This record gives sequence, structure tokens and C-alpha cells, in this order.
Amino acid sequence: MTKLRSPSIFALLTMWIALSQGQEDAFSGESGRREMVPAMFIFGDSLIDNGNNNDLPSFAKANYYPYGIDFNGGPTGRFSNGYTMVDQIAELLGLPLIPAYSEASGDQLLHGVNYASAAAGILDITGRNFVGRIPFNQQISNFESTLNEIRNNLGPTELAQALTRCIFFVGMGSNDYLNNYLMPNYPTRNQFDDQQYADLLTQHYTQQLTRLYNLGARKFVLAGLGIMGCIPSILAQSAIGACSQEVNQLVLPFNANTKTMINNLSANLPGIHVIYVDVHNMFQDILTNYRSYGFSVINRGCCGIGRNSGQITCLPFQTPCPNRDQYIFWDAFHPTEAVNIIMGRKAFNGDQTVVYPINIQQLANL
Repeated sequence: MTKLRSPSIFALLTMWIALSQGQEDAFSGESGRREMVPAMFIFGDSLIDNGNNNDLPSFAKANYYPYGIDFNGGPTGRFSNGYTMVDQIAELLGLPLIPAYSEASGDQLLHGVNYASAAAGILDITGRNFVGRIPFNQQISNFESTLNEIRNNLGPTELAQALTRCIFFVGMGSNDYLNNYLMPNYPTRNQFDDQQYADLLTQHYTQQLTRLYNLGARKFVLAGLGIMGCIPSILAQSAIGACSQEVNQLVLPFNANTKTMINNLSANLPGIHVIYVDVHNMFQDILTNYRSYGFSVINRGCCGIGRNSGQITCLPFQTPCPNRDQYIFWDAFHPTEAVNIIMGRKAFNGDQTVVYPINIQQLANL
């Protein structure tokens, strides 16, 4: 993968300082668009991973064709045919695409870093079936390493000021269900009922987000869990290819807890701004009104094997569907670029039915 081109380190340092002081028009990127924030830092799982698992001893990888078939640069480690949701958000913020932590260095760090890792969860034990992955706790530790590198160039005061204007996008929790609670070789379902497990996750999640706050983060975007009972891998487990209402109901307590957690964080941490991206409502709307969005296939992956193209996910050099923009799902677990772009746009400038109390555009302008 070709390294992202960036302006000089001096120009970026100047931009960080200017943006930290509220001088929004101080810097325009190579696209000519105004960069609304100094940087975006991204934490999450395969929905937004862009290559951090490539060099890990992991079964959770997407650095092979046909992944990236519609991405400029080909397979990068994105679990999509093209853009992820955060790629679209970065573009709308006027930023370049944010580099993976495993690849970023030097002045690239100043536009932000993507720490997301496929199979990662809120709980460290989540995703062990895939062997290598970077849990949320380790992603935060990696962010600390980035801060140390930036601090050497920028200085502690300027860094602290700039961080208050950066966006911190966090999308965690899917694997804590798909690759932990729902896995028969995990003990968690015998230890906790649905609500107790959601409470356990939220307890850890609160501590992790507070840790990011203590490192200087102030503007958070938290993505809730989607309608996971309707992804091809779950559909394939039904003889008639039906959504699993059990799985759909299972994640609702976590989403409810996350909203309560946001209220608590906002009340207890001075200067914090947290918004919630209601992925559940977004995806429900897309599934219900799929034709109005230009989709025609909603119940199978574009690339995969077996029932609903979901029993085995997209294999190396498998031929995907030719009409990818008409599919909601790219593989057994992940949406297509077309869906990711829709959701990224809705998160950026949507109304309170999908993102609240304000949207990302409004958060960036605070």
C-alpha cells in the first residue's frame, strides 16, 4: 500500500496549534477542503479496521483480493469492497484517509491514527478464536505511544490544546457478542444473563473511555451496535434464512446501557462532549427502505460461500458479485462500501433519529 502523502511536519504542527486555538480556516488539505478538526483517532473492530491485523498471526484478515476491489490501492486490510464508515467521515471532515497504527509514522500521525482491529472487543478475552487481535485496552495503549511521539514534536501544552478539538471515534462491542457471548467455547453465556453481560461490558467500556478522557480526549463519537441478527452469517444458521430475533434482542441492553453511560460521562467529566451514532436505527431504515437507497439484495453477502453467502466468508481470489452497489452486505459479516458511505454521511450531518444529541459536523464545530 502506498503511504499517504502529507504536508510538511512544520505545516501540520502549525495547523494543530491554529486549530487548537479555534482558527478553523487556518489550514486546507491537499483536496483544498478546510480541515474541520486537527485529527481523528479511531478505535474499534473489523467494521473500521484498515490494516492493523495485516502483520498479526491472525485469522481475522482482509488484506487480499477481492477485499478492496473498489478501493484506490486495492486490498489494504479493510473488511469491505471499498470505503469503511470512518473513511467517509474523514473525507467529510476534510481530512485525508486516516492511516492504520501499524503503518503510520512521522507527520502522518498528526492527521490521526486508526487503531481498530478485527476480532477485537471491549473484553480482552474476546476474539481469541481468531488468535491475533488488538483489544480495546491495547488500542488505548497504542494511542498513548502515539501521543508520546507527537509530544516530542509539539510540546505538552500545544498537544493538550489540540486534543480537545480532535474527534475520537469508537465503535466497539460487536465482537463481544459474535465472538464471545454467542460462541459455545466461551463460558460467558453460562456466567451472565443478557442484562448482566451488557452491564459487564458497560462497566469496562466506561473505564476505557474515561482513560481516553484522562489522556486528553474531549470529543467522542460512539457507534452503537447494529441489527446483528440479520447479517448473512446469522441468516445462514436459519433453515429459511430468517433474521435471528434472539440475537437482535440480545444486543439491545448494551445499546441502552451505552446511552445511559453517555449521560453519566457527560455529567461527571468536565468539558467532555459525547455523541451516539444509532447504527441500529440507521440499519433498520436501510433494511426496511432498501429500494429507495438503490439496493436490491438484502439477505446475502456479495462475496461468500453457502447459504446466504454467509456460511464461509469471502475467500482469497473468490469472484464477488458484479453489482456490488446493489448489495447491503459485502461478506458474511460486513456491509458494502455503499452502505458504509450512507452511514458515514448520516453520522456526519444526520438528524436526531440517527445521531444525537448533535451530529459529527456540529461536534467538530464546537
